Amino acid sequence: MPRIDVMNGNKAAAVGAALARPGVIAAYPITPQTPIVEYLTQFAVDGILDSTMSEVESELSAMSILTGASLAGSRTFTATSSQGLSLMYEPYFRASTLRLPIVMGIANREMISPQTVWGGPQDSLSIRDAGWLQIYVEDNQEILDMMIQAFKIAEDKRVLLPINICYDGFYLSHMTEKVIIPDQEAVDRFLPEYKPDHIILDPENPMAVDPLTNGDLLMEYRYKHMEAQQNALQVIQEVDRTFAGEFGRGYGGLVEEYRCEDADIVLVTMGSMTGAAREAVDRKRNQDKRVGLLKIRAVRPFPWEPVLGALKNKKAYGVVDRNVSFGWNTGIIYQEVRSSLYEHDGTIPSVPFIGGLGGEDLTVEHFEYAIDKINETAQTGKTGKKTIWLTREG
Repeated sequence: MPRIDVMNGNKAAAVGAALARPGVIAAYPITPQTPIVEYLTQFAVDGILDSTMSEVESELSAMSILTGASLAGSRTFTATSSQGLSLMYEPYFRASTLRLPIVMGIANREMISPQTVWGGPQDSLSIRDAGWLQIYVEDNQEILDMMIQAFKIAEDKRVLLPINICYDGFYLSHMTEKVIIPDQEAVDRFLPEYKPDHIILDPENPMAVDPLTNGDLLMEYRYKHMEAQQNALQVIQEVDRTFAGEFGRGYGGLVEEYRCEDADIVLVTMGSMTGAAREAVDRKRNQDKRVGLLKIRAVRPFPWEPVLGALKNKKAYGVVDRNVSFGWNTGIIYQEVRSSLYEHDGTIPSVPFIGGLGGEDLTVEHFEYAIDKINETAQTGKTGKKTIWLTREG
């Protein structure tokens, strides 16, 4: 029978990863990811986890070890944050272009400078085009469940790509809540043993791995990589439905819509901020404001068709970003959403918001204020020229 425990997000990540039975785990500690490494090590010491634990001297070494382990046919796991993620960039890019289904949890943290250790997805969003799949989650239950789903998605023969499960540092990594832990036997049924046949290091059957390529061959590699990313759109949806059927919990796959069907305006969010945004939507609904909420879950591949479907008939929408896109003077997800609406016949007025940087709280009141601004935009029918920053004062 499943059991219920109270745990923080890092423990939820560790428990979910352990239930997937990875053969090799390599990770280097960095705030706020550090407890994941500690939990997994303790699981191994206690005999709960039968995995090879590799002690490394850096995040670059961790990803390099997992590259070799995955090439040798092992299911692999790691986790990191912020500067650790940037340090492993070279093997991070190689893991995706070698088509290695490594799973990595990212406890999102702001990038320096100025110095900060607080939460924010700037770290993972800044490398969203390095070829990995990226899914962003809202709460600790979703962390645990998506660690299990991640292996099934990544190892699907239509995909065979590494995947990040991203969750807000401190807001989730260090905060506790109730989590349902599924039976190991049920997870084993859902997630069979990993048996790769597309690439494997075997002295009896030698093959060339990562050779020097010319333009035509590199074009073929990139074409198939891009095709696999698009295949992942369907696979993520399928795995979410299968998981819901097995365990009774589903998350909408690529996006999650809340009260959008009859909404005039829509608030778009991602990650742990969504809870406060959902409460704000309910409050405004009680004031007869027809507002809905769209939670973005997948960033790579970006689910432009579901986003277009949710927003195309609305009077206006707004996107609250906990990150910045320096070249556009907006947040990153705002630009992704706007691109999704390119094929819409007509312009939908929109409002970009930025808030919650450096671990600053995004409150229900912030989202009520954002909804009011989106409603004003709907009435004028014109997109605002400036990003609205959600500060403590408003």
